Amino acid sequence: MQVHYVYHEDYQFCYSFRGRPGHKPSILMLHGFSAHKDMWLSVVKFLPKNLHLVCVDMPGHEGTTRSSLDDLSIDGQVKRIHQFVECLKLNKKPFHLIGTSMGGHVAGVYAAYYPSDVCSLCLVCPAGLQYSTDNQFVQRLKELQNSATMEKIPLIPSTPEEMSEMLQLCSYVRFKVPQQILQGLVDVRIPHNNFYRKLFLEIVSEKSRYSLHQNMDKIKVPTQIIWGKQDQVLDVSGADMLAKSIANCQVELLENCGHSVVMERPRKTAKLIVDFLAAVHSTGNTKKLD
Repeated sequence: MQVHYVYHEDYQFCYSFRGRPGHKPSILMLHGFSAHKDMWLSVVKFLPKNLHLVCVDMPGHEGTTRSSLDDLSIDGQVKRIHQFVECLKLNKKPFHLIGTSMGGHVAGVYAAYYPSDVCSLCLVCPAGLQYSTDNQFVQRLKELQNSATMEKIPLIPSTPEEMSEMLQLCSYVRFKVPQQILQGLVDVRIPHNNFYRKLFLEIVSEKSRYSLHQNMDKIKVPTQIIWGKQDQVLDVSGADMLAKSIANCQVELLENCGHSVVMERPRKTAKLIVDFLAAVHSTGNTKKLD
């Protein structure tokens, strides 16, 4: 993957890419909260070399501009990603859009807002759905919100212990990470924690929290949902909600897999994406997915 920068007015987007646009759709990948474009590398290495892949740093993350003036709501992020797409002329021909967690929230709403840009969609355990019952994680968040101590958001660790808890929360596989490594992981994040807090409060605010839910019936392109059955952050029952609202939709649930699908099951994720693209974009294929 090569790393490049592109500018919309004075706003800088950082992205990595491999390959070039060809007869197959280009693929744009949107990462999750507090991650960056490199989180996709584990999947990218299992994708065919002839695909044109683009991984962008989401607003405020890694090499993309962080500005106190930026609109970090889901709508604001969707508009930013659209600016990025226009800068790259990625939508000269409709592209395949993939997003996970917060990136899945943005990807789903993008497909609803800019239907002519996207030929197909893959949502990996996306945020933005309204559940009838809250899982433990969401209950804990609501308690924190009520007590106005949003200092201790479980997805924003500031000690090695909290880092360890976050890894356990996000991954099904329980692995023992040495203290020094936990410390290193935290040290890298601490300078960004104020931004992460601001972003987190924005995406769980009333304006943004259920944006995908409110727009899912506007998604008209063939859609693939991938979700880990043991996801403790966003409950897997969200897959069914999406499948009921999106006409042309295929659901893949992964056994013994948590919220970090891309990290936990990179080879499987890559295979599912490739098979889905083949099914949807094989020549003259207009048949509905089963």
